[in-house]
Amino acid sequence: MTTPIISPVAAPELVDPFGRGIEYLRVSVTDRCDFRCVYCMSEHMSFLPKQDLLTLEELDRLCSAFVRRGVKKLRITGGEPLVRRDIMTLFRSLSRHLDSGALEELTLTTNGSQLQRFARELAECGVKRINVSLDTLDAEKFRAITRWGALDKVLAGIDAAQEAGLAVKINAVALKDFNEDEFLPMIRWAHGRGMDITFIEVMPLGEVDGHRADQYLPLSQMRAGLMDQLTLEESSHRTGGPARYFTAKETGGRIGFITPLTHNFCESCNRVRLTCTGTLFMCLGQEDAADLRKPLRQSESDDALMQAIEAAISRKPKGHDFVIDRKTNIPAVGRHMSMTGG
Repeated sequence: MTTPIISPVAAPELVDPFGRGIEYLRVSVTDRCDFRCVYCMSEHMSFLPKQDLLTLEELDRLCSAFVRRGVKKLRITGGEPLVRRDIMTLFRSLSRHLDSGALEELTLTTNGSQLQRFARELAECGVKRINVSLDTLDAEKFRAITRWGALDKVLAGIDAAQEAGLAVKINAVALKDFNEDEFLPMIRWAHGRGMDITFIEVMPLGEVDGHRADQYLPLSQMRAGLMDQLTLEESSHRTGGPARYFTAKETGGRIGFITPLTHNFCESCNRVRLTCTGTLFMCLGQEDAADLRKPLRQSESDDALMQAIEAAISRKPKGHDFVIDRKTNIPAVGRHMSMTGG
């Protein structure tokens, strides 16, 4: 992979119309995944033709442009990012921004299926921590929720990640009548292994099989139930994302809550999302987007690209409008989470 030559002189930082500095870029490197989680995808998904995807060199150039404009944190996502062919060449290339100090953190969100293979190399590239999506510790339920996944493979991947020195945080989607009885056991399991755990409300993104109203569990209700069994103390811990953290006195570990529906977290949003086709979404819950692929490919100079990025950030909305439509089951946003990046 050829590393583009980037001027060491940083350009002005990106600030949206509401005075929020954009310091966090989430980059989807593929819309493909080796799972078909029921709240995320239809079972028979149509994925993008490979020729529509940005090359790894183009993804590097785009990420580097954002780093020059003040982005301090890059999160690589998918689909499942580790199924993208030669993905480690991108990590190795981006790690130069860690070495220079321009980038504070390079990390990823993964389903864990490929971690056994890549954990050590990720650590060698400067990745310090990762998020692993895991909604149940029951093997049969895991197969049901992912349709194709094998729990033992994911658990082996988590073992490999910790052995490589990576800090692991578990992300679990709270699903009504599915994993409600597992919240406390999962917390104790995660904390027993030195891992934080974050629970997420199901989001109305993309058409799925079934009705999201049947999946949706308000985390305010879940947290109230946990407080009957755990002493939760609010924590000042932040990772740059939308989670609000609490420390469980009984375990000493942290529990995060991401609540796009019951508690809008947009007031401090410092994030934008780049898809694998070069489309920039300024908000996960809005359809407005900017095409960065065209200016990227029009010139070897980044001038037009920078102008397109600035114009996009100037349109970043104040917040999203997520709602679960119980009557029509129409998602708030038509694209699937796997397209935008988790």
